[in-house]
Amino acid sequence: MTTAREPFHKKNCTIPRTNFLIMKRQTTILFRPVNDKELALIEKMNFTGFPPRLPEQPFFYPVMNEEYAIQITRDWNVPAYGIGYVTKFEVDSEYLSKFKVQNVGGSQHNELWVPSAEMEEFNENIVGSVEVISTFK
Repeated sequence: MTTAREPFHKKNCTIPRTNFLIMKRQTTILFRPVNDKELALIEKMNFTGFPPRLPEQPFFYPVMNEEYAIQITRDWNVPAYGIGYVTKFEVDSEYLSKFKVQNVGGSQHNELWVPSAEMEEFNENIVGSVEVISTFK
């Protein structure tokens, strides 16, 4: 009989047996209102992240709740672009802890300010995919 610490042999290969503890990463759900052009870029990335910011965009602003994302989409994106989308995605919570939640108005107006230079690292910490949860016209 083999114990948990004895090696496991299979086809000329020895794999040491160990006791593994598999822990799920803690994630935070974020939302991002986007227009059709940004959504097309997200789609080009296979819904795995967000495109780099433009030179005039020093920060990426994901928001902390769906209600705020809907408000931005309805109030800004629809009038400016004729259509707006709300995206939802999860990010590793430990990574996000380096960003302070910024309140920019009412109690639901909470967002993160991610420097545009950190977009690649931010995208690497997205767990799963970016999903479109609402469309507004």
